[in-house]
This record gives sequence, C-alpha cells and structure tokens, in this order.
Amino acid sequence: MNTVRIALAQINSTVGDIPGNGDKIRRFIHEARRSQADLVAFPEMAITGYPPEDLLLKTQFVAGNLKELDAIRQASSGIAVVVGFVDLQGDLFNAAAFIKDRELLGVHHKVYLPNYGVFDEDRYFRPGTDYAVFGLNGAVIGVNICEDIWHPSGPASIQVQKGAQIVVNISSSPYYAGKRIARERMLTTRSADYTAVVAYVNMVGGQDELVFDGSSVVANERGEIIARGKQFEEDLLFCDIDLEAILRARLHDPRLRKEASGQTTVSGTARPSDGISRPPIPVRKLEPLEPLAEIYQALVLGTRDYVRKNGFQKVVVGLSGGVDSSLVSVIAVDALGPENVVGVAMPSRFTSSVSETDAETLARNLGIRFMVIPIEEAFTAYLNTMAPTFKDVKPDSTEENIQARIRGNILMALSNKFGWLVLTTGNKSEVATGYCTLYGDMAGGFAVIKDVFKTMVYRLARYRNALAGKELIPGRVLEREPTAELRANQKDSDSLPVYDLLDPILAAYVEEDRSLSEIVKMGFDYDTVRRVINLVDHNEYKRRQAAPGVKITQRAFGKDRRLPITNRFVES
Repeated sequence: MNTVRIALAQINSTVGDIPGNGDKIRRFIHEARRSQADLVAFPEMAITGYPPEDLLLKTQFVAGNLKELDAIRQASSGIAVVVGFVDLQGDLFNAAAFIKDRELLGVHHKVYLPNYGVFDEDRYFRPGTDYAVFGLNGAVIGVNICEDIWHPSGPASIQVQKGAQIVVNISSSPYYAGKRIARERMLTTRSADYTAVVAYVNMVGGQDELVFDGSSVVANERGEIIARGKQFEEDLLFCDIDLEAILRARLHDPRLRKEASGQTTVSGTARPSDGISRPPIPVRKLEPLEPLAEIYQALVLGTRDYVRKNGFQKVVVGLSGGVDSSLVSVIAVDALGPENVVGVAMPSRFTSSVSETDAETLARNLGIRFMVIPIEEAFTAYLNTMAPTFKDVKPDSTEENIQARIRGNILMALSNKFGWLVLTTGNKSEVATGYCTLYGDMAGGFAVIKDVFKTMVYRLARYRNALAGKELIPGRVLEREPTAELRANQKDSDSLPVYDLLDPILAAYVEEDRSLSEIVKMGFDYDTVRRVINLVDHNEYKRRQAAPGVKITQRAFGKDRRLPITNRFVES
C-alpha cells in the first residue's frame, strides 16, 4: 500500500514570542520525524502567533519571523514541513511555507483574506494569486490557509484540478459555540467534492479575547473524518493516507477529468516512495466534547492563557455568594490551580448572612485562600462625606454604585500590593444592559464570563457540579433569586426582565441583529423588547471601558460587534 504519513501539530503559539514559537515548532518537527512522518503541518502564522495585529507594521517583527523561518528550514532534515509565517515580497502576505529536507520548495500566499467579525486581514495583507502544488513521496499536495478552504471554488479546488490528492489547510480559526460542527461539515463536504483527503490543522490556545480550540481533523476522499485531534490542548495528530484509495475513488468519479486544469508544475518529487517499511500508525479518532463541556473548556483555556501569557501568577476574585463569582472562581481554579486563586468577600449592611456563608463555603470547597474585608466603615465614610452635597436628594443608584466602587478599589489595591490579576465577574446579560458599575464591579484585568449569558452561567455551574460529582458551588447559590445586594430586599428582576425572558431578546438583538419588530414577531412583548433595546443601545459607553473577556458566542461585544458610542439611530 502506497501511503503518506502526515502529522498535524496543533500548537499553542504566543503572539510576538517568535523565538519561543520557533523552539516549539522544532520540538514538534523532531517528534514527527521520530514517528516517521513524511510531513508535519503547523497552524496559520505559527511562527508569529495569531493575530499579531499592528505588530505587523513593525519591520523588525517581520524580519524576526523570516529569520525564524530559516532556522526552521535548517531543522527539517528528513521530513517535509508546512508552517505559517508572514512573508515580505514588496508587501505583506499571510503565508505558508512548504519545506522539504532543508529546502524551501515554495510558498502559498493566502488568497481569501477575512475582514469580518474578529478578523481584519485586509488591513495588513495583500491577497495571493498563486495555487502551487508540491510533490512528496508519490503524492501531490496542495497547501492553503484557513479562509481559502471555506470557498468551494477557491485555491483547494484549483489545486485538486492540478492533481493534488491531499489538501493541507493550516488555520487559526477562533472558537465559538457551534463552530466545530460547522467547520467539520464544511471540511467533509470539500473532501467529498474534491475526492481528496483534506488535512486541517488548527491553532490552540488563548490570545486576548480569542480562544483557538485545536480540533484538527483529517477527512478522507469519501468525506469521512478518519482522525480527529484533541480540543483545547496541544496535540500531534498522525494519520496514514492511502494514495491508492484516492486513486480508486477518482477512477469512479469523472468530475475531475472534466475540470482538470491541464499542465501542472509540481515543486519537489511526486514519484512513488521507495516503500520505506514502517508499522502503521494507530488510528486515533477522539469523540468531540458535548456542548457545555466545550464552552467550559474554552473559558478555562482562555483564562489560563491570558493570565500566564501576560506574566501573572495569581488572581483575585470578589466573592459575593452569587452564581457569577462562584463560576468565575471555579473556572480560575481549573485554569490555574487553587493555590493561585484568592477569594475576597466584602460584606456591607445589605449583605445577607446566607451570601457570606455561601461565599465561605465555596472557597472551602475549592481550597482557595479566603479573605473577608468588610466595606461598612468605608461606605459610611462616603455617605458622611457626601451628605452635605446630597442633602434633600433621595437615595438612588448612586449609593448602590458607591458600594460597588469601594469593592473595586479594594480588589485593585490587592492587585497593586500583591501582583494579583483581578478577574471581574459580570456576565453578558449584565454587560449588554449596563447592569454593572463603571470603576466598580467592572474594574479588573480580565472578564472571564463577559460573553456568557446569565442563563448559560447557571447551566455551566450545574455542569461543573455534575462533573465533580458534588456541590463545588453550593446548591443554594443555584436556587436563590439573583440579587446584587446593594439595597434592602433587592432583586435583579427589579431592574431587568427575568433572565429566561431577557436572554433570548438579547441574543436576537445583539447576536442576530434582529430589529424591534422582528423580535416582537418572535412572541415577545413590545414594551419589554423596546426597554431591552434601549438598555443595550444606551450602555455602549460602558462596554467600551470593560476588561477583555473570553469570546464563546458568534457575536461577542468588542471586535465582533462595533457600534458607535455617539449614536441617535432608533430601532423601530
């Protein structure tokens, strides 16, 4: 059987750490060669990390990545390497190098540059125009980059017409819930349509708001996934490709004969190999995570990499005894270990004994350090200080926000004194509607659940308890009605529609861009929808000042959804 053994190296690159990324790439090359792989492929911009954004405008950055590419070339003895980098040919190109046995055989420049959602590649790159194919041990291989494979008649189609039996796509495709399913559906469709093997390698790791899930796959010429990599972990996925099976399938499929593009130039040799004897690689096809587990792992990885890649060791969380701070604490422990998480309760005159007990119980369950810093004395001092100015004006949200800002000050003081990163605990429902306090509960370095609706917060909390087989998060936290406890007998539902009603409206308006009338037609009350839309529109200024947080939905606040602060457009 004439086979080609490929290895897909889904690595966790760090943006800007060109030497460190290069060292990791060389280690994976060594491991792939040791397992007798013919080719090892790395993700899009593996050398620079993705997305490098305006680092691309620094000539020294680009030069450093080219120097590292040459060092990788020199480390490629006895193996072929496909690796993502930034090419400079009179302009910048998002590029993939095809290296074989220390020789750079060619470069593919990304043709389709995404400029939607979180992507901004038109800002930096010129699109490619070439569709090269490469020969390797009897196979013809087409190499393309991320967005290229999403277009049915794009580079992969032309490369297959030129004789490619294997299409290697290197990607840095950010995660959101449901993305893996859509991606695999597309890849299996391409492989069946092309009667070719599609080998897809994806980046893994967190980069600011983005999380890359890995989930590399190999789909055979019949559109079947024959190998799947790990999710949210670095991995080296091996797969033996049967070239004879591809030939047999093509003999029964006349489409390529009608579409073939004529004379083809193949870089490198496409002659059959000498039949090196090697035992077959064991097939590894992991079952994907179920949806809640997938979202949870994205939050853990995004938190871990943000903290670690930015040089922090420990984090601090304000523990209110509520579900949001409880979930953030559990995620932090799973990401960093209990020894690196500090929980701080900051009770006031409005804090119930139940909340204080549940916060302490959570900390004990997680094994984290727990501190209690009451704010009553500071709150009283504020009220006394402002009393002459506030004379004859009734108490309102001002006094509530003073409490939140005192707590924010305390957490930031701990951060300054001990070097702990503050994790904020606001969820997407609160951030969307402005049910949060600037310089108060919004103060901090990273917003773990910023893109998680409140109803999903509860689902994730129950999922994590079920995974533990015990109540890590006290059951009472999941049963009590949500409250900020900033005034007597306060409930979230005093200020917002109940979350089971609010979250679907927010999803329709924020993530799907549905109009007021369209949302009403979905069965929601006009006045409620109008009220929610007004809250979202009038709080853009708050969201602009929020800490970055993990993106887990298709449309997150920030890079995904860009609206002006000064804006008089009214939905109707």
